[in-house]
Amino acid sequence: MDIYRRLGVPKRVNGAGLLTRLGGSLMDAEVLDAMREAATAFIDMAELQTRASGIIAAHTGAEAGIVTGGASAALTLASCACLTGTDVALMERLPDTATMRNEIIIHRAHRTGYDHAIRAAGAKLVEIGFNDRGAGAGVRSLETWEIEAAITERTVAIAYTATPDMMPKLASLVAVAERRALPVIVDAAAQLPPKENLRRFIGEGAALVCFSGGKALRGPQGTGILCGREKLVAAALIQMLDMDILPETWMPPDGLLARHFRDRFPHHGLGRGFKVDKESLVGLLTAFERFAAADIAAEVAARAGMLRRLADAIADLPGCRPRELKEGAGSYPTLDIEIDAAKLGRDAYQVSLALKRHDPPVHLGERLAAQGVLSVASAGLQPGDEALVAQAFRQICGASR
Repeated sequence: MDIYRRLGVPKRVNGAGLLTRLGGSLMDAEVLDAMREAATAFIDMAELQTRASGIIAAHTGAEAGIVTGGASAALTLASCACLTGTDVALMERLPDTATMRNEIIIHRAHRTGYDHAIRAAGAKLVEIGFNDRGAGAGVRSLETWEIEAAITERTVAIAYTATPDMMPKLASLVAVAERRALPVIVDAAAQLPPKENLRRFIGEGAALVCFSGGKALRGPQGTGILCGREKLVAAALIQMLDMDILPETWMPPDGLLARHFRDRFPHHGLGRGFKVDKESLVGLLTAFERFAAADIAAEVAARAGMLRRLADAIADLPGCRPRELKEGAGSYPTLDIEIDAAKLGRDAYQVSLALKRHDPPVHLGERLAAQGVLSVASAGLQPGDEALVAQAFRQICGASR
């Protein structure tokens, strides 16, 4: 009996995407083998993170990088680093920033539920701009003068949420930030693939970039990557490590920490709860290097083929019309399915709920459900899952083949 059956937890068909609530992504045998091997020895975590820094830097073009306890943890640690720099006394104050520079500027349209991670560090978000494009009320996006006007003596950074549409352009924020010696933090948690995005944001001038490790990289679900300028990455790392260490005997590994914290370092930092175990760290590095070397184009093409077969299999169903196969530049394709509530007697929400109650349960994307559309994201589909999704649709729509 497999582990999930023994626990009484049903396995699910994932057409919703690589989502935390569905367990992230699936790891391959090489990653799992690396994690098992990592579990067989004791190591110095600071040394392992320093080695990770070199590997991450090589593939991102950043000066340094670390493995974090998820992309949200990376965002909190990035905020901590911008609030404190390498000032150990400031690190000890977090998250109480009342007497510190503590403002991080963010475009109003870039606010998300994930920015709790920024505020958790003690930062105060300062909103600028309007959401005219998102609301359909206008055509203008954020302009440089709005950023300039918001910068004060309490500003420590500018935050940016990366999306495929990239509005406003990252370069416009970086140009202002560089003039005022401010770092830009980019939340790029779900911006892989395309593989080029590993280097894109650093190349465009971001000071710190956060990626998820448990989605497209297909590493352990509870991991992430923070990469960027060495001094800031070092400040983030030391606020995450176990620092119950005697000053007289601490030997920071050469490189990332030794250059900034040899003689003075904090007690346990605010990021201590984001610690990463050695097994997950090694698993992510293995997955990361596999992703960097992989033929993503071939995988994208294969997943597009799965969606085409699904579309063909349900093309004759009343009320469930495959509408559009979306194929981005190097990103995983999705298939939109239009739900005709009048013909089916149930709307997109009800169809999605019925799919989740199916055996096996099927999860689809619901972002367009209000418009009567369910989306099949190919990133989480396993070979043969397209047939299971089609079977579920045929059963729910009352047709058989």
